[in-house]
Amino acid sequence: MSRAEAMPAGAAQHPARPVGALWTLGLFRSELLVTFRRWRTLALLAVLAAVPVVVGLAVRIETRDGGSIGGGAEGGPAFISQVTNNGLFLVFTSLAATLPFFLPMTVGVVAGDAVAGEAGAGTLRYLLVAPAGRTRLLAAKFTAVLAFCLVATLTVAVFALATGALLFPTGEVTLLSGTSVSFGEGLARALAIALAVAVSLVGLAALGLFVSTLTDSGVAAMAATVGLLITVQILNAIPQLEAVQPFLFPHHWLSFADLLRDPVYWDGIVKNLGLQAAYTAVFASAAWARFSTRDVTV
Repeated sequence: MSRAEAMPAGAAQHPARPVGALWTLGLFRSELLVTFRRWRTLALLAVLAAVPVVVGLAVRIETRDGGSIGGGAEGGPAFISQVTNNGLFLVFTSLAATLPFFLPMTVGVVAGDAVAGEAGAGTLRYLLVAPAGRTRLLAAKFTAVLAFCLVATLTVAVFALATGALLFPTGEVTLLSGTSVSFGEGLARALAIALAVAVSLVGLAALGLFVSTLTDSGVAAMAATVGLLITVQILNAIPQLEAVQPFLFPHHWLSFADLLRDPVYWDGIVKNLGLQAAYTAVFASAAWARFSTRDVTV
């Protein structure tokens, strides 16, 4: 389906509508179709889906003779020791395993290609001819990237849940604080954690969108965004930079583990939400400022 086919059919007959809700919804629908029908996007989602399957099989093989998997006391490592007792913990383990690199890398690729990919393919100029305006177009692209953040995270969570239920027992969930809750409440917490992880990627999505407005090469924008991600992750791991690390967008990513405590520790989660909101405000505004004044010649 082309972008023209994705636009509202009534827009051509009603010239007063293109700047209204129909064009906005049409743009968003078009961006979703373009984003999720690309082979690259499907391949990235397939890789994310494979991670929990591989982790689950590895744990199953490692413990087939009654052995155990060691785990630390914090974050992701603490989850893996619980997988053999309850398959639901494979969801938490898989999200913790993919969040440092795999999940943000896929978001960086999609966000970096959002504008630059269109410019490189020569379709951006055509899109700007439409009367919806640059602001609506950029908003539709950013919303599609945010939708990908959610879909990518849920892909990991759903495949982890299915794999965990097939390979390991399920039932009451023992939280990190030692409290036991029903499997239903555990599922609810798993959904909340998936949403928290998706929100954690919003700041990176805004950064990638801004980088995408700076170049006409989709490959360059994707490489730059992923390169920035790796650089920031390295900076976040250097002890000597402890003073600046709380201001780096990945610093509080693993705070989602606090949703598995009773009572929930909200401090890290709130800090993460605030940090992602700040990055989103800064880089989404920068992307709009750049895109609204950009001279598109291709």
